[in-house]
Amino acid sequence: MRYFIKLAYNGTLYHGWQYQPNAASVQETMNKAISTLLNSEISIMGAGRTDTGVHAKEMYAHFDFETPFDIPSLVHKLNSFLPKDIAVYDIIAVLDEAHARFDALKRTYEYHINTFKDPFLQEQSWYFYQKLDVALMNKAAKLLFNHIDFQCFSKVNTDVNTFDCTIFEANWKQKGSQLVFTISANRFLRNMVRSIVGTLVNVGLHKITLDDFNTIILNKNRDKAGFSVPAHGLYLTEIEYDYL
Repeated sequence: MRYFIKLAYNGTLYHGWQYQPNAASVQETMNKAISTLLNSEISIMGAGRTDTGVHAKEMYAHFDFETPFDIPSLVHKLNSFLPKDIAVYDIIAVLDEAHARFDALKRTYEYHINTFKDPFLQEQSWYFYQKLDVALMNKAAKLLFNHIDFQCFSKVNTDVNTFDCTIFEANWKQKGSQLVFTISANRFLRNMVRSIVGTLVNVGLHKITLDDFNTIILNKNRDKAGFSVPAHGLYLTEIEYDYL
């Protein structure tokens, strides 16, 4: 049987989702917990890779296990066994060919900025005190819909066959001192969201124009795009499948 796990985590103490031999990762922590509780060597496959320090309000992963087990009981045991910064919401039996990564139709990220220093948000939101032109940043965000090739926002030397992504949503919303950028797409390139946010911040600071922003995308050159904003403000918030 194949199972999907729905989970969330605070990424502060982890070097991303993906297993790394000499650093703590969410994937490794989950593997150890499930393997211990099921008394079998289990390796889970995540829906994607979050970088060091990035959080996930919703992540899916799958694993295979032959012997039936009580799902609510395993969810409870996992939440007791796992560290406090990882929570399991559900385990769902799926078809054997279901795949957490390849079957995802849409992924949504949020980037959180706080414009007033808050000691309770130091690891959950990026403190940025300079005044931003949010209306202009939203105009720039709309330009993303005119493109599919986002090589300019990707890490260099990445092992992908295409830089094409379909953007479904991209907007900024502000409530008091909290500023949140939401972006949805069928897929994301490595470091893509943080690069987009950094470039949009340059628009909001009036360092670059809307035409500059559009030209950066057309030129496909990462060196021309803006800086990569800190990881701790980034959240994976939703992953959609047509069978869940």
